[in-house]
Amino acid sequence: MRARQLLREYRVATVVAAAASPLVVAAVLAPLRETVTPATDVLVLVAVVVTFSATGLREAGLAAAVSAAVWFDFFLTEPYGSLAINDPNDVEVAVLLLLIGGIVTETVLWGQRNEAALSKEVGYVDGVLATAESVAGDQRTPEECAHLICLRISEVLDLDSCRFEAGVTVEHFAYILNHDGSVTKGGRKVDVDRDGFPVDSVVVLPVRTGGELGGRFLLTAASHVARPSERQRRVAVLLADQIAGSLNGTER
Repeated sequence: MRARQLLREYRVATVVAAAASPLVVAAVLAPLRETVTPATDVLVLVAVVVTFSATGLREAGLAAAVSAAVWFDFFLTEPYGSLAINDPNDVEVAVLLLLIGGIVTETVLWGQRNEAALSKEVGYVDGVLATAESVAGDQRTPEECAHLICLRISEVLDLDSCRFEAGVTVEHFAYILNHDGSVTKGGRKVDVDRDGFPVDSVVVLPVRTGGELGGRFLLTAASHVARPSERQRRVAVLLADQIAGSLNGTER
């Protein structure tokens, strides 16, 4: 894992190494053509391609694949020392090297995206639990609880600001973040995945205690278009619900 991170940090050097490595390997294998079978040559080059594809850098994987196909043709196929290919089987091998590089690279990238998404979800859950524990502490005032929750909501939804107002109504035509994670305006659903949060208006996240409206969070993303996923929006709702206990305590 650490080695892969270093390769990604030095992206240019990794791509250069990916392009150069098949050249070096093919050049080393060239004098051994009489003793090493073509199948072995291909397997060695495939290993080089897979190694750089596994870095998760698309450029490195493709550079290694193209380089392997070119230098396999130049050093290891007849006529030697030429980019011409006379044997259809050699053409198939060159194409196979390209395909392997592309498939392995995209597979690794897909896995990394899933890993990142899973890590983010775990972080959301940890954040909700940590916030719930903090809010449950008797030493915190409702204002402190609201501030803590606002910080978490801003982080989850990628907001510029979040503010809580207690005991206020919610206008019908406001942008409203509902308990199911949907956003509506005037009863009509807003496509947040496509359009994002409005930059010229706030989004209201109502908070209910005992079925009654106890307040609202005002969510603002004015400097950029924030497109939180439905899962992120539902996490924000769960965070907002943590203020209910504090409001009930205030009412008592």
